[in-house]
Amino acid sequence: MTSAREWLGLAVVAAPLAGAVLACGVPRRLVQPAALLASVATAAVSIALAAIALARPGQPFVGRWLVVDAAGGLLVGVIGVVGLASALASPAYLRTAETSLVRPAYAPRLYYGGLALFQATLLAVPLAGNLGAAWLLLEATGAFSALLVGFSGKRRALEAAWKYLILTSLGLGVTLLGIAVLESATGSGRIGGLAWSAIAAAGPSRQSALVAYALLLVGLGAKAGWAPVHNWLPDAHSEAPPPVSALLSGALLPAVALVAWRVTDSLQSSIGAAAHQLLIGFGLASLAVAIPFLWRPLAWKRLLAYSSLEHMGVIVLGIGFGSPLALAGVVVHIAGHAAAKALGFYAATPLIEHLPQASRGAVSGLGRTEPTLGAAMGLSLAALSGMPPSPLFVSEVLVVAGGFSAGYAWAGVVTALLLALGFLGLAHALIEITAGKARRHRSPASGMRGMRVLVACTGALLLCLAGASLWLPGSDIVAVLARGLT
Repeated sequence: MTSAREWLGLAVVAAPLAGAVLACGVPRRLVQPAALLASVATAAVSIALAAIALARPGQPFVGRWLVVDAAGGLLVGVIGVVGLASALASPAYLRTAETSLVRPAYAPRLYYGGLALFQATLLAVPLAGNLGAAWLLLEATGAFSALLVGFSGKRRALEAAWKYLILTSLGLGVTLLGIAVLESATGSGRIGGLAWSAIAAAGPSRQSALVAYALLLVGLGAKAGWAPVHNWLPDAHSEAPPPVSALLSGALLPAVALVAWRVTDSLQSSIGAAAHQLLIGFGLASLAVAIPFLWRPLAWKRLLAYSSLEHMGVIVLGIGFGSPLALAGVVVHIAGHAAAKALGFYAATPLIEHLPQASRGAVSGLGRTEPTLGAAMGLSLAALSGMPPSPLFVSEVLVVAGGFSAGYAWAGVVTALLLALGFLGLAHALIEITAGKARRHRSPASGMRGMRVLVACTGALLLCLAGASLWLPGSDIVAVLARGLT
């Protein structure tokens, strides 16, 4: 008998697929309303599924093809909310977009159809109960998101889209090799043997499991933007439409990290401590590579891209430490990062309208020329830097404390030092953007009433997350995550 979780899991993916069909089939004047309606429906079922999964974390649904557990529910909720916000922010972007890949009459259909398909595949990734299915879905996200990255049709955007598609496809090719090694080691001979529970039960030899795990982690790291395989990340984030950048950073990157987490959990009994050490290495490398760029004056979206590299490092470190405190930090960090980063990217549309040179260089003095826009960018940077009472401050403290409690004191010390350096870089950018010397601007930014609402909603959400983070470490959610995902 099909359970409510299974039906909701199917509905979560079906809603954006319906939105893609509507975007292609309805009359031109109804494309935008139909896309927004589908996004509202998607967010509603996503939040419902997340609420059920998080309310009863000890009762996950685990099948060969579908998994609905606490970690997957969290990601589904985040993707649903960020997807809705991106759909709501898209009309402002399309009004200011000067070029596109297709004629202007067809641009909204291409944009909203691609956005819906991207969100549908994104939502399916955390629910995939099979490593092979997860790989196929990640490939699909690459195809749809690359189209959106190059949506403007400009040379830089097309270069960024090709770079993103080629590098992430190469990474997923390495992942496929890892899947082949793993399948050979388990000897199942069928795709059903790649179910998360089946991999854990098969118990491959340590040597085979370690080779497969290293290949899987390197390939997934290229898709997730971990250093040193992160090269596509700054260009793609800089050139994609801001609502798409929000989904790339706040939803895609942690969704790939969840797949890596599931792989780690499935092979933990065969590999042992080496699994955690590899994740910690990727996390520290990501932090270390991001820091020098956070200290440089960068264009706004490029600064946010390198911030994504830093925050993915924090998430990977928390998964690698694996202690209850660290995993509590991971949960808070995923949600807080998505909210703060989405606000920052949505601010990019009125920013470039107000200050066109912001697309290629650093900005300053926004608090003087456009206070609402300065407040949006300031709130985003304050939260991303880990400035109290940001939930990311609490989550970073939890991850560092979790490293010490897991016996990785050296990694905890290095993480704390790198996070302090990252804070200083982002804090300097925050001061420059809000209170620095004002530069000549073209015109007042439009849509400031909506931006004020967005700033208020994001601020309230961040404060709620900060409060929830104080309760989370002793909760059933973290206890279940510490025992294993599936």
